[in-house]
Amino acid sequence: MKRLLTATAICAVMGTAAQAENIGVSMALFDDNFLTVLRNGMGDHAATLDGVTLQIEDAQNDVGKQLNQIQNFVASGVDAIIVNPVDTDATVAMSQAASDAGIPLVYVNREPVNVDDLPENQAFVASDEKESGTLQTREICRLLKEAGKTEAKAVVLMGELSNQAARVRTQDIKDVIATPECSFIQIVEEQTANWSRTQAADLMTNWITSGLEFDAVISNNDEMAIGAIQSLKSAGRPMDDIIIGGIDATQDALAAMAAGDLDVSVFQNAAGQGQGAVDAALSLARGEEVENKVYVPFELVTPANLADYQARN
Repeated sequence: MKRLLTATAICAVMGTAAQAENIGVSMALFDDNFLTVLRNGMGDHAATLDGVTLQIEDAQNDVGKQLNQIQNFVASGVDAIIVNPVDTDATVAMSQAASDAGIPLVYVNREPVNVDDLPENQAFVASDEKESGTLQTREICRLLKEAGKTEAKAVVLMGELSNQAARVRTQDIKDVIATPECSFIQIVEEQTANWSRTQAADLMTNWITSGLEFDAVISNNDEMAIGAIQSLKSAGRPMDDIIIGGIDATQDALAAMAAGDLDVSVFQNAAGQGQGAVDAALSLARGEEVENKVYVPFELVTPANLADYQARN
């Protein structure tokens, strides 16, 4: 029977003398707040394990560079590979390269397009994206009702459209709005800002300048939500008049919530995902069986429970 790893699982370290194990890690992008926490979670956990070293590379949001990194890991004979994909539609070739070399591979955080057809010795560690946008939008719906809205307009800030998380989170929003309880919400605009605070700020400025009216901002991540907040405040819009939600519960987002600017976020346990990915990679490298999908739950964050999360990401 396969063994399911959890976010808090401690890797089963062999009782005999520790064997040196090297894991190659390809991150989609170093310059991202959430992915930095994920990367640090992997490094911190590996530092507690005897003989385990990580070789972490930055793919700089370049699919070709990421595939080259995986090929280099294969050539150098690493014991396992962890990939945070740049493009979740481009993972078939990555899986094939590792499988051909007989090297275990674990995808982390971003769901590969071939998740249901992963070769033997491969796994996926993340949080179930169907929970993220659903928790976020239900809470935004509740807050709009609490504010007395019987009709409400929302704008949606989407992540990179090549990314599975962006597509699922956006669909989550639409699925919640399609329910009878939240059907009073109308999406008046949705565009991608590619997970970027700067791009989201520019997009929000354009919407404000065009005279677009809305009651809520529903963002696929916190960085874009923060960019929206910056533009709204620059334009003199009262934060009390607009419900704003993000996802990830990064430190910057929690600071914005403490300041009264961000109303909703969803905690994604970046460090837990990083630890789970290392544990899964080591288990596979040691010939142990691992579930091919390992999920770390999302958790709703609001001003009411903010203090519980301020030290977690």
